[in-house]
Amino acid sequence: MSAATALRGERVYDVPPASPEFPYVTLGEAQVLDWSTATEAGEEHRLTLHVWSRQGGHGEAHAMAHLVQQALHDAPLTLAGARLVNLRFTQADIRREAGGRTYHGLVRFRAVIETA
Repeated sequence: MSAATALRGERVYDVPPASPEFPYVTLGEAQVLDWSTATEAGEEHRLTLHVWSRQGGHGEAHAMAHLVQQALHDAPLTLAGARLVNLRFTQADIRREAGGRTYHGLVRFRAVIETA
């Protein structure tokens, strides 16, 4: 399965199965901060998605990180009960995990929303 196919939702997990088929994406850490002004209620969300590959080298993990970035950076998402002000890619890190077989990418985003 290609990186693009993995990102179409077939292998995007909140909690991956015990023995997931590679490549795949998992939802990661999230941090929510107050972003309110004197007149508007708002939140800043810092989000991390994890990409996982065993293709043999960094290439697939880099490709997956890039596809995640393309899919979400400035995406016009609709939120229930809130308005997305912006969704921005902030950083990606790719590393080889212990054992040398698995490549792990962390793709970070910052979202600002106005709450009702």
